[in-house]
Amino acid sequence: MEEPDRWRHMRNAPRDGSRILVTIRPTEQGPGAVDLAYWSNGDQFGGEAWRSSDSAPGRIIEYAEPELKCWMPIPSADPDRMSLPSPWKGKDTQELEVDGSGI
Repeated sequence: MEEPDRWRHMRNAPRDGSRILVTIRPTEQGPGAVDLAYWSNGDQFGGEAWRSSDSAPGRIIEYAEPELKCWMPIPSADPDRMSLPSPWKGKDTQELEVDGSGI
């Protein structure tokens, strides 16, 4: 069984609507960050895309594929660790490389 608290390439992220943690790439607007997101097959509010779990009808937060660096399953509850993991800050490797810069 794979270790759950490990960042993984976005191409392997589940597209079944389940919530996952994602690392958002750093941009001119700010540093990399972690968000809770899910894949949406599209609806009356937007097309197929990764959406932040903070989204609400009329206020959809969507991420383009190049904006997301990697993902991990939501860690199980652990009272000794009550914070989100840090964003993945390593250099892109073959395993985590995403085509295009997103700009």
